[in-house]
Amino acid sequence: MSEAQLFEVLRHSARPDIVDAIERLVLDASDRKLNRVNALAFAAEHGFDEEQTINAFLHASRLGLFEISWNVLCPGCGGVLDANTSLKTVQSDTYSCALCAAGYEPTLDEMVEVTFTVSPRVRHIEAHNPHELPALEYFRQIYWGSGVDLPEEGYEATVDQFILEALELPAGEKAVVSLQLPAEYVIIFEPVTHAALFLDVKGEPSKERQTISLVFDRMHRHSEPMILRPGPLRILMENHTEVRTLPSICVANDVLHGLLGQRRPFLTAKRLLSNQTFRDIHRTDTIDVDQRLKITSLTFLFTDLRGSTALYERVGDLAAFDLVRTHFSILHEIVGAEAGAVVKTIGDAVMATFPTPDRALVAAMRMREAMVSLNKERGNDDLLLKIGIHEGPCIAVSLNERQDYFGQTVNIASRVQHLANSHEIFATGSVLDNPRATELLTTHGLKPQTHHVSLRGITDEIDIFAIP
Repeated sequence: MSEAQLFEVLRHSARPDIVDAIERLVLDASDRKLNRVNALAFAAEHGFDEEQTINAFLHASRLGLFEISWNVLCPGCGGVLDANTSLKTVQSDTYSCALCAAGYEPTLDEMVEVTFTVSPRVRHIEAHNPHELPALEYFRQIYWGSGVDLPEEGYEATVDQFILEALELPAGEKAVVSLQLPAEYVIIFEPVTHAALFLDVKGEPSKERQTISLVFDRMHRHSEPMILRPGPLRILMENHTEVRTLPSICVANDVLHGLLGQRRPFLTAKRLLSNQTFRDIHRTDTIDVDQRLKITSLTFLFTDLRGSTALYERVGDLAAFDLVRTHFSILHEIVGAEAGAVVKTIGDAVMATFPTPDRALVAAMRMREAMVSLNKERGNDDLLLKIGIHEGPCIAVSLNERQDYFGQTVNIASRVQHLANSHEIFATGSVLDNPRATELLTTHGLKPQTHHVSLRGITDEIDIFAIP
């Protein structure tokens, strides 16, 4: 199938105007713009809805137009510590950032970004051969994550304000760099092997040449800063890897900090796992059966139909099944529209996830209204929906060949739903602590009623809020 035909197929599953913009990107944009595309930045640039843009890129990836990358990020500097073609290969318990001299336990909230790179079968770009990129482009396209908002214009001129020296060191080669050390905090950083050496330059200037040695061998070692005096410095470098390295010597000044401090939203793994299109497309091929991936905050919504057994007895199995199936279809559509995903159905119950509490709350209110409308159409109250919402930490796992979630947050959300009566939405304090959720209730003139309750299997009593 030709490239034009692929885009035509894509228009059947994504908004045509978004597809048109993606096609223009592939045909006309510079190579750099087709590497690790930030879907949220793309949506903002064109004024598109974020969820619809994410869905378009997901469908484009399914057709082979783009390749998905799951990049583990440093929360401090925004650098990519590990790039993966699948979430299944995010296996380490900790990831270390040499530039920040810190180690981090990975979470799917802000530490794993999801980006889209054009497939080499569609268009070959420079980043498909990263070890041939110029040093500054390697930093921009490979090392920094898509959340670091590097300037389109004046990037090189900005970098020149903190770089003292930069070079390419071929595999197995040695080099000597001589320079004058200023009385500043200096960092020698190599982005391919993620090696760093910190120089605290202070005191009286020295006329004698100081000498240090560096070996690049992919061994992540943290060491205390070396204290040197301003003046001449000779740096001996050896590349013990099989690829070229790109050591740079820079001053940790305000320009550097300002450049890295410019951030923008990016698509997180947490958000993608809670995307209905992603779950529909990938289903089981997301998390390995032995993986346990932490999420620090995810919102769970459980629903159930009250009196469904009586419904089956009253209208018969076939009619009840059709009605329940219609209810599932409505809830599924609402969940997807509010940036959520249905994790599973259990009998007449639904378990769904949302990236933030406010989206879950909007979905719950829409669900309740939809059931009222459906009952009015039928002239009865057969569909009485109970809804519970809770937010907190959890673990993403693979259970029964399906991406699922585990933890106390899930248990509490399920218990809260069981407490609700028909037409009620019960939410916990962690949901209402969200400023956007509170603003939403205020806008709708809703005043939640507080209940202090005990939940089965939960030691401490908690406050839950009934939303009228």
